[in-house]
Amino acid sequence: MNLTNLKELLFGRRLRTEEEQTEQIMPSAGIPVVGLDALASAAYGPEAALTILLPLGTLAVAYIAPIMAIIIVVLFSVAISYRQTIEAYPQGGGSYTVAKENLGTNYGLLAASALCIDYVLNVAVAISAGVGALVSALPGLLPYTLPLCLFILIFLTAVNLRGVRSAGVIFMVPTYLFLGCLGITIFYGIIKTLQAHGHPVPVTQLPVITTSTATVTLWLLIRAFASGCTALTGVEAVSNAVPIFCEPRVPLAKKTLSAIVLLLAFLLAGIAFLSHSYGITATTPGQAGYQSVLSQVVLAVSGRGFFYFVSMASILLVVSLSADTSFTDFPRVCRLLALDQFLPAAFAHRGRRLVYSNGIIILSILSGLLLLVFGGITDRLIPLFAVGAFLAFTLSQLGMVFHWIKSGKSNVGISLLINGAGAIITGITLIIIVISKFSEGAWLTILVIPALFYLFRSVRLHENNIARQIEDTDPLKIPHFSPPIIVVPLQRLDRLVKKALWFSFSLSSDITAVQILSDDLEIEDLTPSWNEMVGKPSRAAGYKPPKLVVIQSAYREYFGPLLSYIKNLSSTYPGRMIAVIVPELVEKRWYHAFIPNRAILLKNLLRLAGGPRIVIINTPWYLHE
Repeated sequence: MNLTNLKELLFGRRLRTEEEQTEQIMPSAGIPVVGLDALASAAYGPEAALTILLPLGTLAVAYIAPIMAIIIVVLFSVAISYRQTIEAYPQGGGSYTVAKENLGTNYGLLAASALCIDYVLNVAVAISAGVGALVSALPGLLPYTLPLCLFILIFLTAVNLRGVRSAGVIFMVPTYLFLGCLGITIFYGIIKTLQAHGHPVPVTQLPVITTSTATVTLWLLIRAFASGCTALTGVEAVSNAVPIFCEPRVPLAKKTLSAIVLLLAFLLAGIAFLSHSYGITATTPGQAGYQSVLSQVVLAVSGRGFFYFVSMASILLVVSLSADTSFTDFPRVCRLLALDQFLPAAFAHRGRRLVYSNGIIILSILSGLLLLVFGGITDRLIPLFAVGAFLAFTLSQLGMVFHWIKSGKSNVGISLLINGAGAIITGITLIIIVISKFSEGAWLTILVIPALFYLFRSVRLHENNIARQIEDTDPLKIPHFSPPIIVVPLQRLDRLVKKALWFSFSLSSDITAVQILSDDLEIEDLTPSWNEMVGKPSRAAGYKPPKLVVIQSAYREYFGPLLSYIKNLSSTYPGRMIAVIVPELVEKRWYHAFIPNRAILLKNLLRLAGGPRIVIINTPWYLHE
């Protein structure tokens, strides 16, 4: 199987630009593609809050319901605001676009920095939470947490490189299986709770709740609320990805957002209710005996039977695959930044499957580094998670407020009120998260966001500097040029060098072959045979014979003496171009690319150490099979 066939097997056939419409999706596929992040956060949002409440012991379950109720209020506020954003920005109104156009470029870059951090962390958190569900069901896999996380990351990268529609088709079954299993669990648990007058007995014995080691304080509840707010991450994804929907895009995108939010609210409320009813709290992450909250909920309602393992499998799949939301949106943010020259232009180019492949690959690398650093444990990543998400929420809603004000329309009062309330609510939540999570790692996010902001600004300054230096609007001026001085580096007189010399005759009559000799290399000095092998044939063909310069390397170097000779030649002839013709052996096997290649290294050194009058010409010789 050749490389082309292997690429088609892994990533599918190449798609033409006009096939883009075939890659657009309906809400049924939109929920898996852009809703998994939000839906899967039900697996770690309530657990994150309960983990903070661990010191309260049995008292913790009394507070999870009111905390989740407040979070659901914030959720609906954010969702209603983003419906406004979808309507106003049908081309894809992510936080970057909204903030840049209404608040200014700097606010847009601040939102983009927050979004990029949010998406990278989402991949790491989602995958590690999914593996957490797996090791809850199969505790023997706990030592393999990190390798399992990295395997899932590689799988997700490959799936997303195949295109949006492929991801939607692949993720649809586990998404609806997840919703079905949790829906059945919640409904059945509610019925059992009502039948037991609010005190149902768990089918399977749950982990023993430790006794209280702390008292209830407002600060502890605020910290639990801040951790639980990770359940809201991903709500903005639909507004970022409106262009991936079929026509009519705006109504379909709004329907998708509404469905995602209602489903998430149902899951959060149901998990909080059953946690309170069955007395379920968190266990210490990463330690022996760890059981995720969802695992305990399903065990309490249905026991450790077939349904339990199907449910845990669906949770593992969906929580892990929820990183797909980032794989959809992160490359699109990078594309917008690239179009504004805040990232290299390569991020704006679509790959073979009409997805922004460079953004996908960079996201995978950054998320993989996070998993390695934090050992694949979700709880260590959560303090870093919510800051970027809520900063992006707040800037987006604030941008929409200014959007309605600047619109000059008289009937925007309700829209202005909705986005204004959304900005206030998310802004207050952001302050709470920053204060409560600062010492637990949020300080790192607060440092990284300005660093990314500076990076984007630096790229733009660099691009502007390049544009200024290379811009020339005058008509082409053609000065009088003497033919270039040709330099042909060689070791032996073989077919590669002969091809370079043949080509040299077509460029100039001033040709110099440079041979570097060293005591530790068995290379024959070409001086005695040069006239017979090169001089006579050149004169017979009517060309001036190339001159041979032999340099003895005192320190057994090759590149140093050659580069010195070329620089001296350039200084000696300040009005002439110096064309260095580099013979190169090209081997066709892909693994040959890992073998050190002197020609490639020479070309790179000439680019770095050469000058404005040095030209590099490559004459490849293809090795036959």
